[in-house]
Amino acid sequence: MADRAVVVHPQIKGAGEAGRTRDPWVRLDEAVGLARAIHLDIVAAEVVPVSRARPSTLLGGGAVDRLAEMVRDDSVAVVIVDNHLSPVQQRNLERAWSCKVIDRTGLILEIFGERARTREGQMQVELAHLSYQRSRLVRSWTHLERQRGGLGFIGGPGESQIEIDRRLIGERIAHLRRQLDEVVRTRDLHRAARRRVPYPIVALVGYTNAGKSTLFNALTKADVLSQDMLFATLDPTMRGLDLPSGRSVILSDTVGFVSDLPHELVAAFRATLEEVLEADVIVHVRDIASPDTEDQKGDVEQVLRDLGLETAVESGLIEALNKIDRLDPAGRGDLGAAVRWPDRQVPVSAVSGEGLNALVCAIDRTLSATRVDLHVDLDVADGATLAWVYRRGEVLDRVDDERGVHLRARLDPPDADRLRRRLGLPDPAREPWEADTPV
Repeated sequence: MADRAVVVHPQIKGAGEAGRTRDPWVRLDEAVGLARAIHLDIVAAEVVPVSRARPSTLLGGGAVDRLAEMVRDDSVAVVIVDNHLSPVQQRNLERAWSCKVIDRTGLILEIFGERARTREGQMQVELAHLSYQRSRLVRSWTHLERQRGGLGFIGGPGESQIEIDRRLIGERIAHLRRQLDEVVRTRDLHRAARRRVPYPIVALVGYTNAGKSTLFNALTKADVLSQDMLFATLDPTMRGLDLPSGRSVILSDTVGFVSDLPHELVAAFRATLEEVLEADVIVHVRDIASPDTEDQKGDVEQVLRDLGLETAVESGLIEALNKIDRLDPAGRGDLGAAVRWPDRQVPVSAVSGEGLNALVCAIDRTLSATRVDLHVDLDVADGATLAWVYRRGEVLDRVDDERGVHLRARLDPPDADRLRRRLGLPDPAREPWEADTPV
């Protein structure tokens, strides 16, 4: 039987970001969705106005007392506070309500812990959870102040329980970071292998529950878990995708972003998000039917900037305006009028398939814009290179004569480099060639 829970979103006066107003009821609905993602039975949810955040409990005394009655009358086991709580605030609220209290960061960590499937994902979850939990040890429970005896001849008061816990957590964090460093090195080897047979990477990013995995499945005919649930995907998944031009790309489904994601969580999941850093094209999947879609867009773009992708954000991402099947005719009309960059903003429905061809064409056009035109002369007997050019690039012009085959071809930059190396063509804009890689 699911634990009974209450969800509270504190609406703190003057706490909004400059230039951005978040609807507190939309934020409350999101918090309820996060709580349901770990199978809690939500018996009540409300927005609690807070004129001034109290250092001891965050909420005002009247709200704390009223919620204490609700918790007692409804036999509530856990209260979700959709905000960051200090260790002292969490402890005081647990005492006042006589139940477990979880803040937004703790709730997201619970979801991550339940959903991570790969060994890497589980290590990342544990690292983030330990980093969070270490701060919760500060004066949280009085029994942690008990001391053990000193070590042999050293003497002294010995090591308190809280010091032991801190030390053990610190050692485990160091161990996990070493293991994750190995994961990063392994990913580097995989990326190096892909560069030797280079396929462009197209990364799907977006707010959690925007429909990335459903879109991923629709485009690649894969069977990645896709549910109407926050954080259904935590571990990265990659599949091949053929574009209209004939080239192949690697499509990557990534973890969803969420507002107020703590920096330690972004850092802990950086190895997962490295596929985004390496992507040739980033497709921002947006839930266009959500009333909070513009603020969600801002949150995703801010996380991308935090990852060092300011240039990609400023130059404009491809936007898949998903879930148009949920819009009424008036909403579709408004959406059509709001699209300012038809080449980069594509209305789609991952469920019905509407607009998917247009999205794939937009990805193809974006990749083509970065391609390099080359004029090459091939010997008639060099059929292997000729076939490779047709397979990897787009032949724009071909002339056959007694001297050989003369091509004008358009290739992705890595392929253009490989062909230059193969044929010994100069490229003064680049450094001296690396060891030749067979075409």
